[in-house]
Amino acid sequence: MSTSQPDASRWAGGRTPDSVLHARTGTDVSPEDIVLAAGRDITPRNLEWAKRKIETEGPAALDKLLP
Repeated sequence: MSTSQPDASRWAGGRTPDSVLHARTGTDVSPEDIVLAAGRDITPRNLEWAKRKIETEGPAALDKLLP
C-alpha cells in the first residue's frame, strides 16, 4: 500500500530533513494539523483546544509547534 508520507529511513540517520517537515505553503491550518503537530491524539477535547489556539494565534500556531 502506498502512502503520501515520506519514508524517513531513506535519509541519513533515519531523520527527516527540516525542509520536508515544513510543507505548509498557504495559511489554511486545520485543528487536526495543530493536534498532530503537538503530538496529541485527535480527540474532541484536543480539537477544541486546537480551534481556540488557531483563533488566538492564527496560522502561526502551527509554526510555533513545528521544529
